[in-house]
Amino acid sequence: MLLLALVVTVLYATLARNQLDLGRLGGYLVGLGFVISLLGSVLLHELGHALTARRFGIGVRGITLELLGGYTEMDRDAPSPRVDLLVSLAGPAVSAVLGAAAVAATLALPDGTLAHQFAFQLAASNVVVAVFNSLPGLPLDGGRALRAAVWALTRDRHRGTEVAAWVGRGVAVATAALVLLLTLRRAIAPVALPLALLVAVTLWRGAGQSIRMARISRRLPLVDLARLARPMFPVPSGTPLAEAQRRRTEAATPDAALTVVDAAGRPVALVDPARADAVPPQRRPWLAVDAVSRGLDTLPTLPVGADGERVLETVRTHPGAQYVVTAGEDVVGVLHIADLAQLLEPKRKTNT
Repeated sequence: MLLLALVVTVLYATLARNQLDLGRLGGYLVGLGFVISLLGSVLLHELGHALTARRFGIGVRGITLELLGGYTEMDRDAPSPRVDLLVSLAGPAVSAVLGAAAVAATLALPDGTLAHQFAFQLAASNVVVAVFNSLPGLPLDGGRALRAAVWALTRDRHRGTEVAAWVGRGVAVATAALVLLLTLRRAIAPVALPLALLVAVTLWRGAGQSIRMARISRRLPLVDLARLARPMFPVPSGTPLAEAQRRRTEAATPDAALTVVDAAGRPVALVDPARADAVPPQRRPWLAVDAVSRGLDTLPTLPVGADGERVLETVRTHPGAQYVVTAGEDVVGVLHIADLAQLLEPKRKTNT
């Protein structure tokens, strides 16, 4: 982000000095002002999404700003294709209005002035953002609109996401190919090539993430914590790690979660598998399980009846390797993130 802002500042400063006869410092100040204006345009674009989402009762957690775009994080998906469509198109609509206003200012201001050059660049950037974001491929806004259309036709949001994401990968490839062709024909400056390739890579990765999330969402109804959570194998506090592991193996429950219990038999901590595996075998007879455990009160909890969406939301909000599964006030099992990942992405390699 900072490197890109520096590059844009220097490039625009050079352009401003050549066209407006400014000094070095004046050029850099104009370039920095242009970067700030771009960020302001991106912010207004994302506010279009955010305010429209809130208009339909969708909470907004935050807005992430980048020089090449931004991202509005919402607390849930749109409830219908219509709402999804309106929220998606709100951002490009704001950029189009800003672009039109900047075009009008460009035509009204005297040529060769700082104000005219500034208005022209704002007009060009906002028009490009509005047009480019309207292309029908995720993660662009036009891709969200396409998803809404496919969702409305098929009544399957996941299918809409997959279709729009594959189209988004096509947009990424087409963007890279077009800019490369224009660069070879010297229709645009070579400096635009790395920026365009960065945009294309970002689009490709965003589309791939959308495909992945669509496939995960399809499998969320399979999440059943009563079956997915591992049973607990209790060992008293102070038990050597090697002895605890030996008892668990002899009990024919090698996948059970080692649970440290107090003198009254109440579970108080869970052995962290990663920390336990990191202990050399020769040290395990001399190291108590308490040294590689985490207190239950420090681990996120999930009710045993939680559905897949709630489980996934908890994992996003509180990332970790283990989750305590409860039934009322009782601890009934332990969810390992590797088990959840294997269920949701069976073809993806995970570390257990």
